[in-house]
Amino acid sequence: MHDQPPIPGRRGFIRQVAGTALLGTGLAACTSTASHGDNNDNTGPLRFAHGVASGDPLTDRIILWTRVTPGQDNGGGDIAVRWQLATDAAMRSVVASGTLTTSAHQDYTVKVDAAGLLPGHVYHYQFETGVAKSPVGRTKTLPRMDVRQVKLAVFSCSNYPFGFFNVYADAALQGDLDAALHLGDYIYEYESTGYGAEQGKQLDRVSEPRDVLLRLEDYRRRYAQYRSDPDLQAVHAAMPFIAVWDDHEIADDTWRDGSLDHKTSAYGPFKLRKLAAATAYHEWMPIRTPDPAAIDRIYRSFDFGSIVSLHMLDTRVIGRDQQLMMSSYFDANKQFDEARYRSDLYSPRRQMMGAEQMAWLDRQVEQSTARWQMLGQQVLMARMEYPKAVVLGECSSTAYVAAKRRAALDPASVTDQERRWLASPSLPCYLDSWDGYQSERERLFAIMERHRKNMVVLAGDTHNAWASDLFDANGRQVGVEFATPGVTSPGMEGGQPQRNPDDVAAMMTDMIAPLYYAQTSKRGYLVVTATHEQVRCDFRFVDTVQQHQYTAAVERSLRTLAGPGNRKLEECPPV
Repeated sequence: MHDQPPIPGRRGFIRQVAGTALLGTGLAACTSTASHGDNNDNTGPLRFAHGVASGDPLTDRIILWTRVTPGQDNGGGDIAVRWQLATDAAMRSVVASGTLTTSAHQDYTVKVDAAGLLPGHVYHYQFETGVAKSPVGRTKTLPRMDVRQVKLAVFSCSNYPFGFFNVYADAALQGDLDAALHLGDYIYEYESTGYGAEQGKQLDRVSEPRDVLLRLEDYRRRYAQYRSDPDLQAVHAAMPFIAVWDDHEIADDTWRDGSLDHKTSAYGPFKLRKLAAATAYHEWMPIRTPDPAAIDRIYRSFDFGSIVSLHMLDTRVIGRDQQLMMSSYFDANKQFDEARYRSDLYSPRRQMMGAEQMAWLDRQVEQSTARWQMLGQQVLMARMEYPKAVVLGECSSTAYVAAKRRAALDPASVTDQERRWLASPSLPCYLDSWDGYQSERERLFAIMERHRKNMVVLAGDTHNAWASDLFDANGRQVGVEFATPGVTSPGMEGGQPQRNPDDVAAMMTDMIAPLYYAQTSKRGYLVVTATHEQVRCDFRFVDTVQQHQYTAAVERSLRTLAGPGNRKLEECPPV
């Protein structure tokens, strides 16, 4: 039976193929601290039930965050909160402090932009109100020029019902991370009977509120549930976060003016839902809002000394045109209109980031003197194109790869039909990614080429781990991409459960030319370490998210070197 044409959207892409698990060393036996419950009741005294967090570090300042869970005794009025920042975990050497109020207007969240700090320094912070004190958090400012390395954790796709946050628990134990990047899908907007419902019931992690998220109060309650998880609280308390949203902070396959699942007739205007989602995001995340009058503008840059300029992009909300649907290019006789498909796909009018954000990125890259330009963004930038014969169902991916392997070993054994398969061009089919915005991707590549920069792209979104070389339309190598697996969201392993994941991974790397590495059956995160000479990516996975007991291991380490003769993936030499 031939493979079917690809299903649009992320889960269609995930179902299309299955994944791999590679062997590794360095096992760490751990126990998650997670429990459950949203800790959002208002029946007790004031307390800090959602922990503390910090984010958006600069050389002299950092955002500090917490939320006061209101009690009956505050009468629904304003709550005064005192904060302190110290150089020691015992909070004896206080270097900054202040008092501010919070209220129901901002869902009792608290944000402080603590300034006057020293670059590259570790600080500790705490909040108190009345007799209640928050946990003590640890954070770190950005370094200036004199820094030897930058080490970052990279997360994406943390769906509460699908499992315990063991990935966060493991990252919180790492003592040498400068910051964590979250590339989106920090929460999921589905109703409790939707995506992940069965797993949520089994693990007692059923989504709250029960209905799909539409109103500001809905999104606030979902953030409260996620932030009640002790493992998520632990990783926030251990390091500063630099975050951007993807689609599920709003709705599945969001674009500028809508989403795949949004029904205006039932849900109301999309712009109101988007505003509610963005408002809750800025309340609950330790993000420095670039423009309070335009809260959908979250792209921003961070300079880690002379090593990394990190540009956090919005490829989802502010500029994205609606996704194309491959199914709309088949006629009544199931004939595919390839010419119209390619014409629309490569149209220079199609935007992913939008002209304003692209011009901003151009300026940031031009002005940067850092060794590496690192893009933290949501969706895959690498070309994940499939052979046309596979996309259109003329042959299965298994048959295609078998023919390709035989052609390399024994060309005479390949049939005429198989030669036609192998001669067919590739077709973009995951149109929610950069493959659906071809001209916009070329504009971004041109920025890096024009300014002669070393580019490393970080991506999330797919729930799976990837490493790919990046090529422009003329075949020039322009950089590399590391894509992080999901924290809990399931990958491709469910698509073909009867197949060995290693075999499926080999099939994918054989079919997709720029794809260097695939791991699609495990949950985990990236540890990205940048020096002047290289950027190294350690793919770290946990063995389960279905129970609190877990082990964690680095299963693959890849790197890229600086300079125009490099900028490609290679194996890391043994340490």
